[in-house]
Amino acid sequence: MAAQQRIIAVLGPTNTGKTTYAIERMLAHRTGVIGLPLRLLAREVYDRIVTLRGPSVVALVTGEERIVPPRTQYWVCTVEAMPQGMGADFLAVDEIQLCADPERGHVFTERLLSARGLHETLFMGADTMRDPIKSLIPDAQFVARERMSELAYSGPKKISRMRPRSAIVGFSVENVYAIAELLRRQKGGAAVVMGALSPRTRNAQVEMYQNGDVDFLVATDAIGMGLNLDIDHVAFSSLSKFDGQRMRPLMVNELAQIAGRAGRGMKPGTFGVTGEAPPLHDELARAITEHRFQPVGKLQWRNPKLQMGRLDALIASLEQPSHDDRLVKSREADDLRVLKTLAGETEVMARASDAKSVQLLWDVCRVPDFRGISNSEHANLLEGIFNDLHELGRIPDDWLARQIKRIDRIEGDIDTLSKRLAFIRTWTYVAQRSGWTNDENHWRSQTRAVEDRLSDALHERLTQRFVDRRTSVLLRRLKQKEALLAEVNDKGEVTVEGEFVGRLEGFRFSQDKSASGAEEKTLRAASVAALTPHFHLRADRFYNAPDTEIDFTEQGGLMWGEYAVGKLVAGPEALKPQVQAFVDDEAGADVIEKVTRRLQHFIDRKIALHMEPLLNLQKDDTLSGMARGFGFRLIEALGLVARSDVAEDVKALDQDARGALRKHGIRFGQFTIFMPLLLKPAPTRLRLVLWSLAAGHQEFPESPPPGLVTVPSDEHAPAGYHLMSGYRAAGARAIRIDMLERLADMLRTEDSRGGFEGKADMLSITGMTLEQFADLMQGLGYKAEKGEREKVKAAPATKPDDAVKAVDAPDETAEAPAEDAPKEDTPPVMEVFYTFTWGRARQQKHAESRPRKQGGAPKGKGKPRGKPQGGNKAQNFSARPPKSEKKIDPDNPFAAALAGLAKK
Repeated sequence: MAAQQRIIAVLGPTNTGKTTYAIERMLAHRTGVIGLPLRLLAREVYDRIVTLRGPSVVALVTGEERIVPPRTQYWVCTVEAMPQGMGADFLAVDEIQLCADPERGHVFTERLLSARGLHETLFMGADTMRDPIKSLIPDAQFVARERMSELAYSGPKKISRMRPRSAIVGFSVENVYAIAELLRRQKGGAAVVMGALSPRTRNAQVEMYQNGDVDFLVATDAIGMGLNLDIDHVAFSSLSKFDGQRMRPLMVNELAQIAGRAGRGMKPGTFGVTGEAPPLHDELARAITEHRFQPVGKLQWRNPKLQMGRLDALIASLEQPSHDDRLVKSREADDLRVLKTLAGETEVMARASDAKSVQLLWDVCRVPDFRGISNSEHANLLEGIFNDLHELGRIPDDWLARQIKRIDRIEGDIDTLSKRLAFIRTWTYVAQRSGWTNDENHWRSQTRAVEDRLSDALHERLTQRFVDRRTSVLLRRLKQKEALLAEVNDKGEVTVEGEFVGRLEGFRFSQDKSASGAEEKTLRAASVAALTPHFHLRADRFYNAPDTEIDFTEQGGLMWGEYAVGKLVAGPEALKPQVQAFVDDEAGADVIEKVTRRLQHFIDRKIALHMEPLLNLQKDDTLSGMARGFGFRLIEALGLVARSDVAEDVKALDQDARGALRKHGIRFGQFTIFMPLLLKPAPTRLRLVLWSLAAGHQEFPESPPPGLVTVPSDEHAPAGYHLMSGYRAAGARAIRIDMLERLADMLRTEDSRGGFEGKADMLSITGMTLEQFADLMQGLGYKAEKGEREKVKAAPATKPDDAVKAVDAPDETAEAPAEDAPKEDTPPVMEVFYTFTWGRARQQKHAESRPRKQGGAPKGKGKPRGKPQGGNKAQNFSARPPKSEKKIDPDNPFAAALAGLAKK
C-alpha cells in the first residue's frame, strides 16, 4: 500500500493516549473525520479541538446535534453519524472493538471495512481486535500502545469506607440512585454520570466532581468509553448487567474497560468491588491488570448494499446473511424491526411504491427509540412522521410545536425530567434531518433550547437529591474532631465518630448489646443526640417518597425498601384498615405522627386505586331497595360472593335492580357473583390482606401466582380463602372463577344426563390435561367414566384441483402392489376418553316447588349420547323428544336461566 493511503490500527488497553494520538494525527492533515462511540465523548473531543483550532473550522455531528460552520475542516461525529464519501485526508474510528457489540456492532464493522481517509486511516481500540483486523485488512499496520500507569486490584470495600476520588459503577438507574443516596448520607454527596444524560447535565455533574465539591462519582458503564476523569479508584457494585435481552455476567474485557478509568496519565489507579458484588477471582483480576483478554472471534455484520426499489427488496437485503465466516449476521435491530412493522400497514405500503419513497421510509425508521417505549408505539409515531413527509414534504409546524411544548416544562422530579429529556431527544434528532422541517435552523434551536433547560433542571435536581452541602461540611469537621455526626451504612450499622453503636432499621434503633453500665448510657445518649436530626431527615424523605418506594406484605407488614416501618391493623370496616408505625419514642412525636400519616395515606390510596369498583358501588346513591342491600352485601364480601350463598337475594332482584348493579361491573355468574376488575393480581393481593385483617387471622394466606387459570387447591387454607383469591376449589385444583363461568357456558349446551365428552375448547380455557380436567369436573359434581377406543385418523384434506385430477385419473387400485397394502398385524392406535354425566342425587318430584340450588346438573341442548359399547369404539344414539312440553329439571342450575331467556 502506498504510504499516503496507509491504514493503522492503534491497539492497547485504557489510558494509553490513543484518542489524544488520533486528535494530533488529524490536526496534522488539512481535513479529517473522527468517529466516536458516544455522544458525550464526541462532545468532549469537539471541545478539545475547538480549544486548539477555534470553532470556525470544527463540526460536531451526532444524532441530536449538528454544528457545521461554513469553513469546516475537521468533523467530530458519533460513528453512526460519520459523513460518507466526503474524501477527507484523515479518518479515524475509536473503540473499534465494538465491532463485536450485538446491537451496534454492524455499524462499526461497516466503518472498518469501507471507511477510509485519502492519506491516513486510524482504528483505535483494544488489542483483542488484532486478529480480525489482520484477517480483514491484510495491509493494515499495527501500533501497540502500553498503559502509562499501573492498575492494581484492591479487593472488596464497603461504601462507607470508600476513599475520596472514587467512582462507583452501577448497571441500572435504580442502582446508581441508591448508591448516590447512600453516599449523600455518609460522605456528603456524589456526582452522577449516566449515558442517558445530556452533555450539558453530564458536564455540570463532572465539574462538581473535578473541582472537589464532592469526592465521589456514581456512574454507569458509560464512563468506560474514553471519558477522561480524575479517578483514583473504581469500584463495581455488581458484576452483571442487563444487555437489552437478559441479565448476563460482565466479560473480562468489559470489566477492564471500566476499571481502566482509574489512574490518569502517570498516576496509578486501583479497582475493586463493593456492595453486593462478590470479590473477583484471582485469575480474573490478573487478566485485567495484565491486559490479557480473549481475542474477538467474529464481527457483527449487516448488509450495507441496500435495495431501495421495493419495500420487500429492502427488507430482504437487510436480512441477507454474510458469506464470510469472519462476519456474523447481527440480530434484528430496532430500525429493521420498525420497518417490518410499518411494512404491514396498508397506507404505508401504498405510499412506499417507488425507490424515493422506500428510501424516505428507511430514513424515518432509523430514528432511534430514545424513549424506550414498545415497538408498536414507536412504530405509530414513525408512521405519522412518514405519512406527513410523503404527503406534505415536511412535518407540519403546528404539530411539531405541540409535541415540543408538551415537553418544555422543568417542574418534576429526577425521573420525570429524565423522561422529558429522552422525549426531546427524539425531536432533536428529527430537527437535525435535512429537509424534514420548514425552518431547520428554527427547530434545531428550539429543541436545543428545551434540552438545555431540561438539562439544567435535571442537574439541579440531582444536586439537591444526592449532594448534602451541610453533611459535606460536617464530615470535614469530623476529621478535625469538631462535630459529632452519626453515620448509617447500607446494612443499617450506625457509627458515631467512627465507633459502632448499633443498628438503625427503618425508624427503630437497636443499640449494641456488647456495651453495659456507664458505657451503655453514654452510647445511648450519644446515639440519640446524633440520630435525632437523622430521624427527622429520614422522616421527611419518607414522607415525600413516592408510593412506589413503599409496599405492603402479604402478612400486612408495611415496608419502605428493605425496612419494616409499620403494619396494618383491623379498622372499623374491611375497606378502612388502620396503620401502626414502627418508630422509636426517642425519634419524637413529630416523627411518629409524620410516619403514621404517610403510611395511612399510602394504604388509603392503594385501596382507592385497586378497590375503586367497590368504592364506586358504595358511593352510588341511586341504588335503592334490594339493589342497594345486595350491593352492600357484595361490598362486605370484598366484591366476591358464592351464588349459592345469596340464591334467595339474587332471585328477589328484578331486571331493573340487576341492570343497576351490572352498571358497576357486577357479573351474575352461575357459580359466583363478582366484579371482573377485582380479579386482577394487585386487587387480589390487597383483598386477601384486608380479608385476613377483618377475619382476625394470625397468619395471612398468600395470594396465588398471577396469570394462572388453575392452581392446586389448599385443603388446609381457612374457609373462604379460595373465593377471596378469585378461585373455586374443584378436586385437586382450584379454577379461577371467571374461567369457570366460561366453562359453565360451554357445559350448558351439553347433555349432562346422557353423557358428553370434554371438548378441546374446554381443555384449552382450563389449561389442563384430560385427566386433570376429569378431576376438575368431578370436583364440580360430575361423574367421569374413563374409556378407551381406537383413534380415528383424520382424512387428509383434498384440494379442488386434486379432486378434478382424481376424477380423470385411471383407476389403479386393482393393480396396487401388495407390499403397499396395510399390514394386518399393525396394532391400532388407542386413545383415552372420558364421558361426563351429572353425578349428584336427583331430588324428588315435589322439589320443583322449592327454590333450586346452584350447582345442579346443566341441562344440555344437544342430543343425548349413549354409553360407548364394545369397549373401544364410540357409538352414537338418538332419542325422539317427547311431544309434551318439558318441565324444568330441578337438578339443573342452568335450566331456570334458559327458561327465562326463552320467555323474553
